[in-house]
Amino acid sequence: MKLRTLFLAAALAGLAAGAVTAAEPQEVREGLMKKIGGSMGALSAIAKGQKPYDADVVKASLTAISTSIKAFPNQFPAGSEANSEASPKIWENKADFDAKAASLGADADTLLAQLPADPAGVGAALGKLGPHCGDCHQVYRVKK
Repeated sequence: MKLRTLFLAAALAGLAAGAVTAAEPQEVREGLMKKIGGSMGALSAIAKGQKPYDADVVKASLTAISTSIKAFPNQFPAGSEANSEASPKIWENKADFDAKAASLGADADTLLAQLPADPAGVGAALGKLGPHCGDCHQVYRVKK
């Protein structure tokens, strides 16, 4: 009987912990955007000469952008509009929103395959990635 009680208690504790740690879609997408923004900032610092070129930082930043943007469109289930900077236009034109995310992901993957080798290359990479951010934010982000 004690073993059964212990098992049940452990199972309930696991369920409770899962419920506490489950993040709302708004929190997940904000976290993903912060990863992308931080990665863009790291690349920008290299391109501007504020930080020395570091292939590991470039690779990690491009990888973070690629993986984050690929997960991003899945964080917009119906009903998750409240308490966020997400425009209702996302749900009105989800196919375009998803396509914009996929395009950024594809460009990040292309840059990963041919990693920029110096600050000028990182600057060129930013020139390719940056417009994606502006295009999407102009349409799909509510301005504060």
